[in-house]
Amino acid sequence: METQKSYKFSEINYKKLKEIVNVKLVKNQKIFNEWFGFKYEINQYDENFLLKLIELNRYNIKDYDEYQLLAHFISRLLGLVYFCGENYREWYQPEISGTVNGKILYGKPDFMVASGIEEPEIPFFFIQEFKRQRTISDPLRQLLAQMATAMENNKTKHMKACYNIGRLWTFVILEKLQEDKYQYYESRSFDSLDIDHLKKIYKYLKAVKHKYCK
Repeated sequence: METQKSYKFSEINYKKLKEIVNVKLVKNQKIFNEWFGFKYEINQYDENFLLKLIELNRYNIKDYDEYQLLAHFISRLLGLVYFCGENYREWYQPEISGTVNGKILYGKPDFMVASGIEEPEIPFFFIQEFKRQRTISDPLRQLLAQMATAMENNKTKHMKACYNIGRLWTFVILEKLQEDKYQYYESRSFDSLDIDHLKKIYKYLKAVKHKYCK
């Protein structure tokens, strides 16, 4: 009997993802219109918080390792969003695994919103991958592998997510077309040290919370 191949999320790159599944980029960003069109008014307290977050990190973020990036910037932003509700909560580095196209995928996503109280149960759709600005890893392909695994476990055909490299944030949508065929979309990148961009990032995260955590 042939042993199933297994892949760790943190080791996946473009070449390894191609071994696992057929996934292609769709060069069209109109699919983000519904997500990004979410109406949310940022109050003065939140705007002041975001401005202070920028000033506290403006000159250091380029040198942060993953832990510092998470501790000094990302976790504070996510805390303001407050991904907690009656049937879901946020999870940092939860263990997840699953089978995609006959291949076993496993590892610890950096951040995930999922149902569950003592352990994550069903990822709702939003998984983030945190990487430092100067990196040789492949956060996009690792994120796509995590999303595909969650979709297979959830038995769904659509998932939203985001990855960031240093100050830049990019949103992603993955769709399953058939058994071994996926397509994904990438938004433009947003500079989290620009207040107008950071307000958009915050609003899009709030959209995830209010529109898609059901």
